[in-house]
Amino acid sequence: MNAQHQPTGSAYFIDKETQAVENHTLSVLVSNEPGVLARVIGLFSGRGYNIESLTVSETEHEAHLSRITIVTRGTPHVLEQIKAQLERIVPVHRVVDLTVRAVELGADRPVERELALIKVAGSGDARVESLRLAEAFRAKVIDATVGHFIFEITGKPSKIDQFIAIMKPMGLIEVCRTGIAALNRGPQGM
Repeated sequence: MNAQHQPTGSAYFIDKETQAVENHTLSVLVSNEPGVLARVIGLFSGRGYNIESLTVSETEHEAHLSRITIVTRGTPHVLEQIKAQLERIVPVHRVVDLTVRAVELGADRPVERELALIKVAGSGDARVESLRLAEAFRAKVIDATVGHFIFEITGKPSKIDQFIAIMKPMGLIEVCRTGIAALNRGPQGM
């Protein structure tokens, strides 16, 4: 065995090639105060970690707590580093890797949903086809004129991606997505 590839007893020995890059959903409970989101996001940008999706909202008004849901990519080692670094930020109360927790609970992934508003232009047959496809995807028409529709669709991110792809040839104009909201199954909270 090559000397540089012998186990050293340290987790830092693990070659980057041996760990696959994974998408994980992190839930971060923070104090609802100015600058907290900037500090959390600064941690990601300062270390070159990408954020695939980000949602934040106050969840407990009386306790002044907000929940930040972040979808990011990395190797298991990098994801552990991100979690550990998030936990060190002072107004952060708790960090849970919902993806890891879902597997511990016997599920593949946490329950994840997203909302999107999708504007599609259309007339004639394209207009009729857009409405038919929207109905198949359970998308609601929330605004309509003779030249366009705005659809509201909620579901897994993959469902929204598929709906957007199908609407492109129909006359897709614009898309606005909320980002992922996620919870794990079971009676326990975060």
